[in-house]
Amino acid sequence: MIKFGNAVRLVVGGLALLIIAPASAAVLAKKQTAAQILKQPADHNKLHRLILQVNTNDPAMMNLALNNATNVEQYYKDLGENVTIEIVTYGPGLHMLRDDTSPVKARIKAIAESTPAISFEACGNTQENMHKAENKEIPIIPEAKVVKSGVVRVMELQEQGWTYVKP
Repeated sequence: MIKFGNAVRLVVGGLALLIIAPASAAVLAKKQTAAQILKQPADHNKLHRLILQVNTNDPAMMNLALNNATNVEQYYKDLGENVTIEIVTYGPGLHMLRDDTSPVKARIKAIAESTPAISFEACGNTQENMHKAENKEIPIIPEAKVVKSGVVRVMELQEQGWTYVKP
């Protein structure tokens, strides 16, 4: 016979039996405490942080990322909680933030004006590579900020505890 907390392992004739005793009062008290914690109001000072990645030149995917961002922002606003959202673009996804090719430029402008919790980052490496390939300057919409590397930006935010979602 071997005891394991509230359980006892008993071997009889080569057959192992596990007998579990009723939970102690201390264990029940801990469960009640956990249940009470779950019922407490949300922490209104908690900051939620979300990265949305766009790396394809697909208007449907771009709109999905914008939908995700605005829905998440509204959800936490309704709860009275803070959220910060970065939409990071790189590779073909940079078209989302290109002033000359973005199919969602007007929508981004409206979101940027009404929702400061959502920001837009454009990959500088991709911008430079497009400049070389197209032999022209690659203009980025004024609502976006250029970062050196979109992938590195995603990595660094994840290392800081941000939640990563690829729509």
